[in-house]
Amino acid sequence: MKGNSWINFLMLIVLAAGMYFIVTTVRDAVQQTAQQANAAIQPLAQANTALQTQVAQLMNPTPTIIPDPVTYITEIRSLARLETIQYSIEKVITAEIGQGSFDFLFGDRLLFVAHGKVIAGIDMSKIQPEDLRYDGKVLYVTLPPAEVFVATLDNQKSYVYDRQTGLFTKGVYDLETQARQTAEQEILKAALEDGILNQAQINAEAFLTRFFAALGFPNVIFVK
Repeated sequence: MKGNSWINFLMLIVLAAGMYFIVTTVRDAVQQTAQQANAAIQPLAQANTALQTQVAQLMNPTPTIIPDPVTYITEIRSLARLETIQYSIEKVITAEIGQGSFDFLFGDRLLFVAHGKVIAGIDMSKIQPEDLRYDGKVLYVTLPPAEVFVATLDNQKSYVYDRQTGLFTKGVYDLETQARQTAEQEILKAALEDGILNQAQINAEAFLTRFFAALGFPNVIFVK
């Protein structure tokens, strides 16, 4: 009986060892198969990610701006401008084409919100020696007329608020450009109508009065 017990015990040990070997072998085979599967799927996943990236770039393209490395300086001028006033102006411009009975088919209309500035003052380089005369402790000064130095849009603040195009048109390619040009003209016109040149002249005389006084000429008369 003892011999049979030992034989049974040994058989159990052999059986357990066999089961452990089988389980280990199967587990290693499963892990190896999973690794091989992952290795096979990875290139497909990478290709799918790359395809999604390309599709996203096509749907939402990012513009590439490439400046020409060559720069041409066309003119250099010395300036002696006395800027005495600046206007900041906002203007809403409507640009449209093809409006009428078939505007829903062929029309193009946009609303452009323009922000711009107008700077005016006196060009001191235009003052000649004969424009300054000192007589009886009084300095007589003849200033050149005030002029507009800058009338331009602020591109960071200007934008197209709304645009509506017909079913059979993609829009006029230069309609926004025309709106911008008109906006600059209207901004300049608004500043001129508000008297920017007159105020620039007044400000220039006030500044130069203090300037000449600091140089030792307290009595200044501006000759028109």
